[in-house]
Amino acid sequence: MNKVLKLICLLIFLDVFIKLRSSSAQDEMQFIYNGFHEGEAANLHLDGLAEILPNGLLQLTNTSKQQSGHAFYRLPMNFSMPSLNVTQPYSFSTNFVFAIVPEWANASGHGIAFAISPSMDFSKAMPIEYLGLFNLSNNGVSSNHVFAVELDTIKTVNFDDVDNNHVGIDINSLVSNASAPASYFSNTEGKNKSLELISGDPIQVWIEYDWNKKLLTVALAPIRVQKPIRPLLSFPLDLSLVLLDNMYVGFSSATGSVASNHYILGWSFNRSGEAQSFEYSKLPSLPRSAKQRKKLWLQIWLLIIGVTGLMGVLGMIYIVRKIRYKELREDWEQEYGPQRFCYKDLYKATKGFKDRELIGVGGFGKVYKGVLSCTGAQIAVKKISHESSQGMREFVAEIASMGRLKHRNLVQLLGYCRRKGELLLVYDYMPYGSLDKVLFSNEQPNLSWDQRSRIIRGIASGLLYLHEQSEQVVLHRDIKASNILLDADLNGRLGDFGMARFYDHGAIPETTNVVGTVGYLAPELARTGKATTSSDVFAFGAFLLEMACGRRPIEPERLPKEVILLDWVFENWKLGEILQTSDPRLEGSFLQEEMELVLKLGLLCSHTNPAARPCMKQVVQYLDGNAILPEVLLEDADIGIVAMSSEQSEKLNMPFPSSFISVQVILSDS
Repeated sequence: MNKVLKLICLLIFLDVFIKLRSSSAQDEMQFIYNGFHEGEAANLHLDGLAEILPNGLLQLTNTSKQQSGHAFYRLPMNFSMPSLNVTQPYSFSTNFVFAIVPEWANASGHGIAFAISPSMDFSKAMPIEYLGLFNLSNNGVSSNHVFAVELDTIKTVNFDDVDNNHVGIDINSLVSNASAPASYFSNTEGKNKSLELISGDPIQVWIEYDWNKKLLTVALAPIRVQKPIRPLLSFPLDLSLVLLDNMYVGFSSATGSVASNHYILGWSFNRSGEAQSFEYSKLPSLPRSAKQRKKLWLQIWLLIIGVTGLMGVLGMIYIVRKIRYKELREDWEQEYGPQRFCYKDLYKATKGFKDRELIGVGGFGKVYKGVLSCTGAQIAVKKISHESSQGMREFVAEIASMGRLKHRNLVQLLGYCRRKGELLLVYDYMPYGSLDKVLFSNEQPNLSWDQRSRIIRGIASGLLYLHEQSEQVVLHRDIKASNILLDADLNGRLGDFGMARFYDHGAIPETTNVVGTVGYLAPELARTGKATTSSDVFAFGAFLLEMACGRRPIEPERLPKEVILLDWVFENWKLGEILQTSDPRLEGSFLQEEMELVLKLGLLCSHTNPAARPCMKQVVQYLDGNAILPEVLLEDADIGIVAMSSEQSEKLNMPFPSSFISVQVILSDS
């Protein structure tokens, strides 16, 4: 009796042990292959064309036509019964990296399918469009109990395929329950992006089934791209109606009349949660195709030929660059050496003087924006053409003199470069550009009166420096809003010295051609041809009226009495309504005393008689409130402003009349 009991106990123990061994095999619920290396792939069942390459790459098919290959995990997975580790029967998660390398570009066959099957025997399955899963007779039969996700590269009309590059969810049939063209949602760009399954590039696939929600999701993306937050397919499905208790998981692939190499680089599966992520650095590399190898050899030969030719080309480039960047430097320029820039640096700074870097056209040349690579400083570079070598020498001498001008309200000349018939001048870059573009623009915010007042005082201070405080007297000869630039703090800086003239203090200016801009030209210039500090003051007066009235000196489209700004302001002054000429865009946001001072000072600076105009030292004193503006000169000229000739107006010390402006415009244009 005891022996019988012992035998029964032994049998029970053996039965439990066998079941535990079997259970442990089936409870091996997850695995991961970062490449299918020797030893690690022992649990894979391969048939057909499937093989593992020496570098650990799983190749399902090669270029053999109308063949199939399978790779399945040897141990079955229990999908029905909950266990200690699995609380959701039928739930699973898998991801894998695949690549399809076609034999011919843009032609492939037929695709890959991830499958869950009750058997690993696919001997009766057909290749081509059946993907090695079904055949003509059992395709669509519910007793197959096969679930698959296909990556199909051929459009099969009989299976209602959407196109020749799609992903489908298949239940017992290759007529997909749900499908979509291959694409992925880019988390960074927030939009769908297309994918080409036969690109030859590795693509990662995520397949997840939630039994509680009865929901299957499929997503894919290029390798190393983050898993999309929006899956490509999201399909409600009850897999308990499809899967049996024990099922095998793996891959099936097939070729047709056109073959492709179908590869699996890595595979991760989990029956109890999210599948593990790959270590991408451990995944095997894809082999080069015959076409790629041929292309590689061709590239090598081309490289050899190219390197040989490149040496010659580099030599030519060196010569061309030497010519391109060649600069002229003579002995007499040595004294200006510290201010000289290298042409190569300026060429690179302005990106080759491209039109897109052009920021303006000033006296004698174009102005380009640039960035010095050595310091990162922003600069403005003016290109000036000059034919005469003697004239170039004199011009460089004057430019060098300008380089010694140091004042916060002057655009600082940093240096120059001389090349052939060109002279390049380098200035500080002014972010807000010229004043006229800001003052007269309807797009940019209007300058406030405080900003305008600060600009006026700054330019007045700069002119005082040029006329009285620098080593030589500097006549700008082209003072106007477009030649005043605004720095980052909206401070005014007088620039464009292309028409400037220098002479020693106490010397008499030479007679020159009348240059300047209509509306800013002093009346005496047409008669004497001599620019003086007084003619600069006249132009400054026009600038004052521009700033106060917010309009240009001459605007032909206005009413006849308003065309010439100077006449219009003078007439309103006579009527005692001078403040009516202030810029309406200011909406009265100014001190009336300040506005009236600027308007009257503008009239006084624009006086017909040069001797009646204040010097810049007096102008600065008036603006700073250190001197009282005399009105007697204006009060003496309260009649006959339009009808009088220039000679009569000068005798009466009257401001410049409109009739005389018309005459001077004609003379200056001639």
